[in-house]
Amino acid sequence: MRLVMGVIVAAGLGGAALAGVPDIHSYARPDQVRVVHMELDLDIRFDRKVLEGSVVLQIERAATGDGTLHPLRLDTRDLSIGKVTAGSAGSMKETSFKMGPRDPVLGSELVIDLPAGADRVAIEYRTSPEASGLQWVDPEQTAGGKQPFLYSQSQAIHARTWIPCQDSPGVRVTWKANVRVGAPLKAVMAARRVESPEKPGQYSFDMPHPIPVYLIAIAAGDLVFGATGSRTGVWTEPSLLSAAVSEFADMEKMLEAAEKTYGPYRWGRYDVLVLPPSFPYGGMENPMLTFATPTILAGDRSLVSLVAHEMAHSWSGNLVTNATWSDFWLNEGFTTYIERRMMETVFGRGRSEMEWMLGRQDLDKELIELADKPGDQALHIDLTGRDPEDGSTDVPYEKGALLLRLLEEKYGREKFDTFLRAWFDEHAFTSVTTRQFVDFLGMRLMAAGGGNPELTEWLDKPGVPASAPVAKSDALARVDAQVALWVTGSTKASDLATTGWTFHEWLHFLRALPAKVSVEQMAELDAAFGFTKTGNSEILNEWLVLGIRHEYRVTDKRLEEFLTNVGRRKYLRPLYQELVKTEAGKAKAMVIYKRARPLYQAIARKSIDEIVGWP
Repeated sequence: MRLVMGVIVAAGLGGAALAGVPDIHSYARPDQVRVVHMELDLDIRFDRKVLEGSVVLQIERAATGDGTLHPLRLDTRDLSIGKVTAGSAGSMKETSFKMGPRDPVLGSELVIDLPAGADRVAIEYRTSPEASGLQWVDPEQTAGGKQPFLYSQSQAIHARTWIPCQDSPGVRVTWKANVRVGAPLKAVMAARRVESPEKPGQYSFDMPHPIPVYLIAIAAGDLVFGATGSRTGVWTEPSLLSAAVSEFADMEKMLEAAEKTYGPYRWGRYDVLVLPPSFPYGGMENPMLTFATPTILAGDRSLVSLVAHEMAHSWSGNLVTNATWSDFWLNEGFTTYIERRMMETVFGRGRSEMEWMLGRQDLDKELIELADKPGDQALHIDLTGRDPEDGSTDVPYEKGALLLRLLEEKYGREKFDTFLRAWFDEHAFTSVTTRQFVDFLGMRLMAAGGGNPELTEWLDKPGVPASAPVAKSDALARVDAQVALWVTGSTKASDLATTGWTFHEWLHFLRALPAKVSVEQMAELDAAFGFTKTGNSEILNEWLVLGIRHEYRVTDKRLEEFLTNVGRRKYLRPLYQELVKTEAGKAKAMVIYKRARPLYQAIARKSIDEIVGWP
């Protein structure tokens, strides 16, 4: 990309929505036939670990001029397709279809012949027990230990494993669903719940806003609900409800803070569903119903920035969505920036600056790991021939957020907030590309003066540009001073001034320790601060990495417990990566992973398989 006389000329930016280029991760051809509405009718079969039923797709067809009848092309992976009918309301007839060869990443193309005038297609189908977008959790893996649990995880391209669909973030649909599950289990979905008391065990849902299909989500289990505000609440297993309601008590304040700057919350309710610990992510921003890991239930609201992040997706990601997975930073960089602004409003500038600094530490570590992949250090990433999961690093989150903070500092917060509000308002319920953002930036903000950031360096080149903002935290500077006192031996660990420290300060403390720490020093820290027994998953994860690195055997039991009970990929990757650095560690990793692997969700398994060399 280059700047010419104040006009932005984008080079090399994939613009699926602008240029009509197909999404490289989808077989769909929405330029020919586009799905605009879906109606699901599904039975949840825990006995066979499948969903079975049907979906009716309402379609729009492009005029060809020569009478050509283009087929409907859908994405599937490991679905069993039954009867397919096509036509219009009240006049549906069976039609022919064919499945393409299976690609390990993309799955199989489903090509459906369409008769003239057809505007809807009905497909009967069944999922596979191994569907990567569904996790069937055995009772012993749940909080209650008595009932099974099901949840979906469709991002990035896993919706095709449980719905035949146009599985591209550039295609948006409205949808409805009828779902049946056996009592006493309840079903929830990321949509408006339509009560139907006359039909026990059947649940109906309606999403009137057009969304990409990766945001369609389903879950079922022993679930109860607790309100945290007039528009916010929590779904959990009964034993977790009290803790979750207390932990997420500030959600209404967060929602109000976001609305003041970025415009009205357009989705009605904002609820959180706390999932079993096998969930591979911290959270997933499914509209109206964020899916969240139980590892954020720290008991002191110290980890609620994750909720702020998923809530911020209600604007950046859900309202305005990346059109392709190469544009992923438009979802996550914007959301990380908004999350930090929300935390500043609710909890103060001091806390948000600590989170900016910890985020930069995460980014710097990621860039070291990506040293041999310079292309993956750019914001606009080339994913040709690759799994879109390859782009899910800290780069789109933290580097993207830094770019937005740079724009804020260059043009002033007031002007930048106005710009972001306009971006969301004018692109609401659409999917956008990096090129569109660059063009909008040039028209709405750069023209206002204040100098132009070197966008090419940020979007297309590796590393973090020298122009990146630098966060400053007096609190973390005081932590560094305490670390120095301990390292020099002038102060015992138990005498360090740590009273009142937040989890951010403790996390920074552990990260600031020297590269070499003796077993005796590890024991001293553990005796003073109880790291091995901590209930804060972020601190525990950091401490367990240090335990492996410095051969502090006291952590071995807790490490094994953690790895066989928690499936969050953010925690699993650094622990297994540290283990495999030695031959003894490799052997230990394989023993633990053999036990733990069946408990992990497919996305986490894929990552850890590569680390440990699973056959």
